[in-house]
Amino acid sequence: MNIKQVKAFLAVAQSMSFASAATQLHLSQPALSLSIKSLEENLGGKLFTRTTRHIALTPEGEALVPIARRLLAQWENAEDEMKQRFALQLGKIAIASMPSFAASLLPKAIRNYHESYPNIQVAIDDVLSDIVVEMVRNNQVELGISFEPANLLDLSFYPLYDDRFIAILPKDHPLEEQDTIPWRALLKYDFITLQRPSSVRALIESSLNDAGIELTVAFDAHQLATVGRMVSEGMGVAVVPSICRQQAIEQGALIRPVIQPEIHCRVGVICQPRSNLSIAAAAMLDVLINTYS
Repeated sequence: MNIKQVKAFLAVAQSMSFASAATQLHLSQPALSLSIKSLEENLGGKLFTRTTRHIALTPEGEALVPIARRLLAQWENAEDEMKQRFALQLGKIAIASMPSFAASLLPKAIRNYHESYPNIQVAIDDVLSDIVVEMVRNNQVELGISFEPANLLDLSFYPLYDDRFIAILPKDHPLEEQDTIPWRALLKYDFITLQRPSSVRALIESSLNDAGIELTVAFDAHQLATVGRMVSEGMGVAVVPSICRQQAIEQGALIRPVIQPEIHCRVGVICQPRSNLSIAAAAMLDVLINTYS
């Protein structure tokens, strides 16, 4: 059966008149008769008994009426739902974001998106930056927000801004009077950083290696929030992306620019090629770019 045949069958079954049904469907009577005949041939038997003056449903036709009504209702509901999705009146998107961005900057973009598309549900997974890439690649989420990965392969990256790394110190630290802190001066103290594998740690190690500076790590942790807490408790010093600035200040740490070398890393949106995104996800990508770029 196809939807045109179902509509034709119901129109005849409800009006018990081929003439009335043809007018209702804006068809000629021969075209309507052909549609009913094709439906009967497909199903394997008669749905109507017809004489020159009378038309009636066969028992099989009676049985088909409620089925046809359900099919038509489901079809119309599906059509309406898809129209709403394409019109951004219905849908859901999933975003993976590194925790530092999710806790600081992402809510602004979510608010802007919700103001424009209040009927789209947004689910957020705050995970480590390296996991963000894998979630996008495995189609667990449509959009990911993280530092620019070294190897995108088949993914796309839309930069939002350039993040400069900063030093964080515990209060009353000997270096707190300095406006900027060279790496060599900072590394005279116990250094705290992220555990391997971590894109942040890999960037720090590669930048120091290029500058001919040896990195000795006293403590490492799984998340930047933990690194910040360890610094604020006086266990050592750290260098983190500036996106962690507010969190570090709230934890009681001091913030200073770190130099010689400076470390920069782009933060952006990672996703499948734009043509593969849902309408809702593509709209969120535009909101993120317009909010932060």
